[in-house]
Amino acid sequence: MDSLTQTLLAEIGQSFGHDAFSTDSVTVSGEGVLSSAFQVSELATACWAAAGLAGARLLQQNHSAAPQVFVDRRLASLWFGWTLRPLGWSLPAAWDALAGDYATSDGWIRLHTNAPHHRKAVEQVLGPHQDKNGLAQKVLAWKKNELEQAVIEAGGCAAQMLSVEAWRQHTQGKSVALEPLIHQTQLQEAATPVWTLPNARPLHGIRVLDLTRIIAGPVATRFLAGLGADVLRIDPYGWDEPAVEHEVMLGKRSARLNLTNAHDRHTFEQLLKNADVIVHGYRAGALEKLGYGAEQRQALSPGLIDVCLNAYGWSGPWRGRRGFDSLVQMSCGLAEAGMTWKGAPHPVPLPVQALDHATGYLMATAVLQGIRQRLQNGTGYSARLSLARTAELLLRHPYPPQHPGKPLAPPVDADENPETELTCWGPAQRLNPALWLNGTALLWVLPATPLGRSQPVWLRR
Repeated sequence: MDSLTQTLLAEIGQSFGHDAFSTDSVTVSGEGVLSSAFQVSELATACWAAAGLAGARLLQQNHSAAPQVFVDRRLASLWFGWTLRPLGWSLPAAWDALAGDYATSDGWIRLHTNAPHHRKAVEQVLGPHQDKNGLAQKVLAWKKNELEQAVIEAGGCAAQMLSVEAWRQHTQGKSVALEPLIHQTQLQEAATPVWTLPNARPLHGIRVLDLTRIIAGPVATRFLAGLGADVLRIDPYGWDEPAVEHEVMLGKRSARLNLTNAHDRHTFEQLLKNADVIVHGYRAGALEKLGYGAEQRQALSPGLIDVCLNAYGWSGPWRGRRGFDSLVQMSCGLAEAGMTWKGAPHPVPLPVQALDHATGYLMATAVLQGIRQRLQNGTGYSARLSLARTAELLLRHPYPPQHPGKPLAPPVDADENPETELTCWGPAQRLNPALWLNGTALLWVLPATPLGRSQPVWLRR
């Protein structure tokens, strides 16, 4: 393992505890790095390795020694992007027609319009537009700070571009920098569960209630599904993610519930009572407003492993602000640093949505740590993460000058699973997993599907 990756992995390990895992049992292969001012490929490798090490330590519960962990750096980098190659059909557009970076009178701003209600908020402030050209003229008349605030007050999502230094001087940036990468808490005692942890499918029989959206949280539960967990995702009626369902729904089932409806609330509570893990990505306070705060979740399911994330951190004035990877990159200085590094006249974000993917694998690592703690100590477990704190990890580790990393080559047939994935959109090839353990391979039994295709029930154990 190269020194840059080892440094990142060591910092991740320290956040989980000084004895969380040993990097000596990790073997890294593959070559090539994503082009960036920051260590994106090294972060991808370290986060995959962290999840693998947590899985190895969990398997050690039933065995005398933890299995060796193998990570392919090239595949880890590729898994931070799209993993599916359609055969005879096309992927949907990743972005809404109005989403993107716009010049203001005093800088740059990013508008996020992928969700219909977020586009509506932007159009409420700037008027309806069919394409970026007309919208760009309207944006140019605004100051970036004023437009950001106006869109947010309208219920939308926007982020002005700040420099790294400006973010570090910002109240929210200072708050995030003081937060741990993973904030862990040991919760109330509960009966020790009967989990068999078979080598081939370590999470077989473990139930994961998935209340996440878009990328980071779904990446976490996708990884858990690959280890055999029964992952059931719950979404409200009317919510869809056509641009990413082919990625985030691999290996999972998905149902819809209205948590303001008495019947559906009863169904949800029965699901929660019988869940082993809950992973959620609601903004701070959102589940509390629905009557399902942390205390209520533990009361319904004693010993629950409860892992959550938000965009801008868990302290500071922005803790409840809506946000996505691309917005956090603008806020915390990554896009501005990329622009300076590239000598470009416009923002240059990371080459992939690395904050989402890295946070997702760290969340999966936290779940595995929580499962081990539940078995060892008979206690529940909670962990909190954020995209902004993951960004801080990258900000602390820019590439040294003259970094000679070999560019990452595009995917080839050898990178893909030779078995065709029969999705409901059509056949496709999926990248091979970037991680494997001795005796354990990531394997997804269910192909990706659109949201809401299943009933809100658990499979039999």
